Amino acid sequence: MPGDAIAGRPAELAAVTALLDGVRSGTGRALVVRGEPGVGKSALLRHAAGRAAPARVLRATGAEPESGLAFAALHQLLRPVAGLTDALPEPQRDAVHGALGLAAPPAESDRFLVAAGVLSLLEEASRPHGLLCVVDDFHWADRASAAALLFAARRLEAGAVGLLIATRDTPATRHTLRDLPQRPLTGLDAAAAATALASWTGTEPSPRAAARLTEATGGNPLALRETAELLTPGQLSGREPLPDPLPLGDRIAAAYEDRLAALPDATRRMLLVAALDGRGDPGAILAAAARLDVPGHALEPAEAAGLIEAGPTAITFRHPLVRSAVQAAAGPPERRAAHEALAAAHGDAGEADRRAAHLAAAAVGPDETVAAALSAAAERARARGGHADAADVLTRAAQLTPEPHARARRLTDAATAAWLGGRPGQAHSALAAAHEHAKDPALLTELAQLRGRFALNSGDAADALRIFLDAADRAPGRLALLADAAEAAACVGDTEAGALIGRRVDVLPAARREEPASRPEQPATRPEQPASVTEQPDDAADVLPDVRPEDPASRPEQPGSATEHPDARSEHPGDAFLRAVLAGCGALEAGDRDRGVPLLRRALAAVEDTADDAAALLWAAAAASLLGESDAAAGYGARAGSVARMSSLAGTLPVVLENAATAERMNSRFAHSEALSTEGLALAREAGLTNSAAAHLANLAVCAAVRGQEDLCRTRAQEALAIAIPHRLGLRAGVASYALGMLDLGLGRFDLAHRRLTALAAAGPGAGSPVVAWGSAADRVEAAAAAGDEPAARGALAFLEQWSAHAASGRERARLARCRALVAADDGEAVTLLEEALHHLAGDPGAAWDQARTALLLGERLRRARRIAEARDRLRDAVEAFRRLGAGPWEQRARGELRAAGESTDPAGPDALAALTPQELRIARLVADGASNKDVAARLFLSPRTVEYHLYKVYPKLGISSRADLVRLLGRER
Repeated sequence: MPGDAIAGRPAELAAVTALLDGVRSGTGRALVVRGEPGVGKSALLRHAAGRAAPARVLRATGAEPESGLAFAALHQLLRPVAGLTDALPEPQRDAVHGALGLAAPPAESDRFLVAAGVLSLLEEASRPHGLLCVVDDFHWADRASAAALLFAARRLEAGAVGLLIATRDTPATRHTLRDLPQRPLTGLDAAAAATALASWTGTEPSPRAAARLTEATGGNPLALRETAELLTPGQLSGREPLPDPLPLGDRIAAAYEDRLAALPDATRRMLLVAALDGRGDPGAILAAAARLDVPGHALEPAEAAGLIEAGPTAITFRHPLVRSAVQAAAGPPERRAAHEALAAAHGDAGEADRRAAHLAAAAVGPDETVAAALSAAAERARARGGHADAADVLTRAAQLTPEPHARARRLTDAATAAWLGGRPGQAHSALAAAHEHAKDPALLTELAQLRGRFALNSGDAADALRIFLDAADRAPGRLALLADAAEAAACVGDTEAGALIGRRVDVLPAARREEPASRPEQPATRPEQPASVTEQPDDAADVLPDVRPEDPASRPEQPGSATEHPDARSEHPGDAFLRAVLAGCGALEAGDRDRGVPLLRRALAAVEDTADDAAALLWAAAAASLLGESDAAAGYGARAGSVARMSSLAGTLPVVLENAATAERMNSRFAHSEALSTEGLALAREAGLTNSAAAHLANLAVCAAVRGQEDLCRTRAQEALAIAIPHRLGLRAGVASYALGMLDLGLGRFDLAHRRLTALAAAGPGAGSPVVAWGSAADRVEAAAAAGDEPAARGALAFLEQWSAHAASGRERARLARCRALVAADDGEAVTLLEEALHHLAGDPGAAWDQARTALLLGERLRRARRIAEARDRLRDAVEAFRRLGAGPWEQRARGELRAAGESTDPAGPDALAALTPQELRIARLVADGASNKDVAARLFLSPRTVEYHLYKVYPKLGISSRADLVRLLGRER
């Protein structure tokens, strides 16, 4: 209808044209058209689809009856291209197959992995001429489909894919679609309305009639057309007066109701079945109608009246208002009867979810059979990664559940699903409702644990700690509760709580080795984390990603203790390992190193037995960091992130990326760390994981500090502190404060750096962390020495010596030697100590940051001792190392020392990697490690075509032309 429905819309047509041009040129983009019902959104989408050639067009329309069926809209959209899924990376392919019902879902599937697969499939379907996806009535799309499409929409720049979405303009849709380009669609002006009215009616409206109709309807095309159909040609042309009042507003719906009332009873019942079916499936509609004794030809009067369009593959309503009017005109008994008939029509196993939904709509009271059917449907949705839709279905199942304990169980599962689906508000509501009905002590404990996890993810970490400890008091013997409490204590920075937890672990009875009982998936969006596992400024392990070891609560217990039997044959190995770590960490936090160190050493000796368990690896990172072995902690953390990614645990991705980003920073790869945290921050914000966002912001602040990006560092640090302080996240507050101290240190503001780092070390729980204080001790020594405060420098050195007394790490020995050199009065002694530090760091590719800083200090001391030639050698090494690291202020300081040693230096040239975006850098690193495009796509939750697109941009930026060149370049950069 180019002559009417889209007349007078040059701006909207230009936006659609730009979208289509982008598809044809290989530049993907998304566009949201929003407006009130009848304003012409669907017409604009039809216009775009009709002009998309030669691009392929995929279509889907949200339907209110299917809004609770996970991936219903996605199935409708992708069904024509499902045969292309074999080209996807295997984890993505399996997730998409599971979501679309093409195969059983993988053992671990979630929304991020499905969404990445959708993106890959869309880009694959765009070959060779591009792809336009048209999604109408997005406000009725199921949540799983909406989430996957929005994930893809934000990442379309690499392919020839356009996504055109039409939705009603509501606060909810404005919020959901806020990140995408918007085109609000308003009413037609009088001139465009006149053109449209003439096209619809065959009568040229008088200017007065067109103006009055436009004013009265707001130019809404549907209202204009429906009103015009109620007028005579004389009234429209101006030969007769217009009626007063005009049949507008609610009268439009009334007009539909009048038309419906004029239809035969059998036709109205047939229309009701079609309205409640939602899909417009002729087979299901006719089968259900037959059960109501309605013949198939009953549709004909509705079709003749222009209310529907009936085809061999779909029965569609002229407008959503028609469907609404059909449902409103029917009474509750009629609607229930239609739902019952549709449930019977969906009796096949493949239609079990729709059958359950119709049975629930037909129910008039509690019904366990229907509730069980809904629960099974929710489990299928959850298995495919449709957690948000599973939460809605489980909530309805709970409403229909007659028995209180079963109702509480389903509400608990609904809370879990809502949390995993990125809907924390719904999760809290379901949890509160579950608590009202729960009486069983075990379920009450589980509810408390969930409440604590929710608080730890997005709320007050100190509250989470209290919740976990209270639950552990009521359920003694639950190792998992104490592990959760340890994580919370670490986040708060509460060493007293950590020591208490360690003592309680000591007296826990050991559990017999036995396979754990089956239980619902838990929202481990923050995994169990030891009380002293904290992200340390530049040399310690980050918190655990979203993975959990087996829950020992499901295994029977037997006497024993972690102290006496840490590796008893009767105990499950995972439990023995975890108990040793918790007990060892607690002992260290209580000051008992003679007991804590052997326990942690024993745990680390056994960690290789669980090398494919991400949670165990992160507990190992915690143990290593408390032992003062940051290089080992970084290694365990990086392995854990890799395991979590490759095992498809992507729903936990924001927290996985916390760990991975910190591990990269610990290993001197600041650009890559920044890239990971940039992605993690975006995902954390999308998922509502506020505390994870604080972690990424703090890490980004440290990376910016190293680079000397003062404004960015301050912005990121303040954003992190704005979350961390009220949430009592001492860990995150400590890292953000450390970033500001490092910024001052790098820029030569030694007095200010000294004050900041001293305050950081003294901060109490909720504002700082003891492990952050340890991780920043070497920087504190340097700042105090540079500021001329020798007593403070010696005090910080004593703290570092005490903490690292049992470290077997070359990096820790090097830091101790470097710090001793900083307080040494004799230049010869200082030079010897600094050379010793470099010796400890030799051969450690992840120690480039420490090597550069040590070389700088050594060059300074050698110059002071008038050993100029040796000084120049060391200072040249420092300049080059800082250049490669992108540490601008530090490079300038080293160049200044080199000039003072009598050697002129060229201005610093741009680092090759600095030209890359964070995403390009991540891809380049993986390719340099030997990964194929498909492997990179699987690991980074991208499409292979996106990887290819970025590589085409990477090569010219780096001045290379092949993967082999990339391997050589990045090998040197590392």
